[in-house]
Amino acid sequence: MTRGALLVLLELTFLRVAWTFNLGFANYNLAGVIWMLGWCMILMAGLVWLPTTAMGVLGLAIIVGQNLFTPLGNLLPSAIGKFLYLGGQVRVGGGGPPIDILYVIVPWIGVMAAGYAFGSIMTREPDERRKLCLRIGLALTAAFVIITSVIVATQPARPNAPPVLFRILSQRKYPASPLFLMMTLGPTIAFLPFADRMRGRVAAFLATFGQVPMFFYLLHIPTIHASALVVSLIREGHVNPWLFGNHPMEPPPLPPGYQWSLALLYLVFVCVIALLYFPCRWYARAKRERPARWMKYV
Repeated sequence: MTRGALLVLLELTFLRVAWTFNLGFANYNLAGVIWMLGWCMILMAGLVWLPTTAMGVLGLAIIVGQNLFTPLGNLLPSAIGKFLYLGGQVRVGGGGPPIDILYVIVPWIGVMAAGYAFGSIMTREPDERRKLCLRIGLALTAAFVIITSVIVATQPARPNAPPVLFRILSQRKYPASPLFLMMTLGPTIAFLPFADRMRGRVAAFLATFGQVPMFFYLLHIPTIHASALVVSLIREGHVNPWLFGNHPMEPPPLPPGYQWSLALLYLVFVCVIALLYFPCRWYARAKRERPARWMKYV
């Protein structure tokens, strides 16, 4: 509960400023992924008392049956319905500062509950764990490919529709549909047995970020935003005011000629990852060698 409350607070303060580089809290506040994780962790403080099997069944039921929350959300008070599943803008106290809810509780509380139960697989003997992960991951991935292929094949394509592969991959993320979760979690689970065996410098490099995920998350958004300011200064000779707008959910119109090429995008991505490796390595070592009590929350 404490960790969850801290995440909600960080989303509405530090991360709000990191996304926007402005202090217009009266005009815009984003309820993003950290907000959702925080509230789900608070709910999980009660759910963890369930038996592991019941936790897994409940989580999967929420994921699969999430569309049932649409009529339920419409019956509830508007703010609660949006918070639970519908998403959208709510105002604190009815007329206070707006909060744009991007990530909702359902289906993510289902994902978290199912993931908590999945932990019982991750504590098994290595060979058994790897076999189960590979089977589950490949089964989810195969099911996704079969279901989406049938849907695309049986539905007539709209005029100027994208290629078939793009239509298969174009799944709803807000809120995350069962197909979106199968598409993303399936390959990830299947990759776990290979990640489990990784050794050497690449594995050590990746593990550094995995040891301090929250620290990395808190750093990467302001670092990326600051990098965009640098790119704007180099390309335009000044920092474009657009970069101080309300991103990412309500950005002002894109300035003419500002859009980045993919090459520039990936160059900045690589530079940011390389830059953040060093503070993450320092913090991982500090947590290991001289841990402070507050470090377990970040």
